[in-house]
Amino acid sequence: MHYLEKLFTLEGKTAVVIGGTGELCSHMAFGLAQAGATVVLVGRNAEKAAQRIAMIGDNAHFIEADVADRGSIKTLLDTVLARFGSVDILINGAGINAATPILDISTEEFERILNVNLTATLVACQVFAKYWLDHDLSGSIINLGSISGLGPLSRVFSYSASKAALHNLSKNLAREWADKKIRVNTLVPGFFPAEQNRSVLDESRVAAIMNHTPMDRFGSPDELIGATILLASNQAGSFITGHELIVDGGYHAMSI
Repeated sequence: MHYLEKLFTLEGKTAVVIGGTGELCSHMAFGLAQAGATVVLVGRNAEKAAQRIAMIGDNAHFIEADVADRGSIKTLLDTVLARFGSVDILINGAGINAATPILDISTEEFERILNVNLTATLVACQVFAKYWLDHDLSGSIINLGSISGLGPLSRVFSYSASKAALHNLSKNLAREWADKKIRVNTLVPGFFPAEQNRSVLDESRVAAIMNHTPMDRFGSPDELIGATILLASNQAGSFITGHELIVDGGYHAMSI
């Protein structure tokens, strides 16, 4: 057991979880905290954050930030360093969805989805990676992708497009920083009922998803924890970068 604890421990590490007040990322943050990390949840809803912190425990904290604003992300980094002394792990999990049909979506709505799901992730990666590079430090970035980023998903084309771009961005960043001790990976959930997709999960869509998922069920948010800790750990995941780690009950492996 001692060997496994050493391999997966995050003791002494600080993890910033952007989108940490949401359903999936809060459980990922819980796992990081259980592995010993100090966890900083980032969002704009203090009330929701308080509920998540009560679940996670004393290792969790909340800092309010606007993920779409570069200045706010820089202030976030400065605040984390001032309060906790270091930052080792960055999770980009903020995301929004829309079911607006292709011919009906406005440029403004499409750009808003791209801004939150893609551009904000790039900005956070730039800000945190620059700090690590300037101080010759190692870091692990986990970007939350989607099974819809690997193939088109009906009804949510704008979300799918933004996640496909995020997957490609993550690989580019991984290649850019691979020899600089910064690892960048994409955690790819399949179908996990969450706030941004509940509105499109009607009876017929649930049936279609189950027909395409060999495990014949939705994922539970705590089933992302193991993958999160693996990618976050510089011991267990030391040679993993540019990877898309799929957690989907076999959805991506299904054809007919």
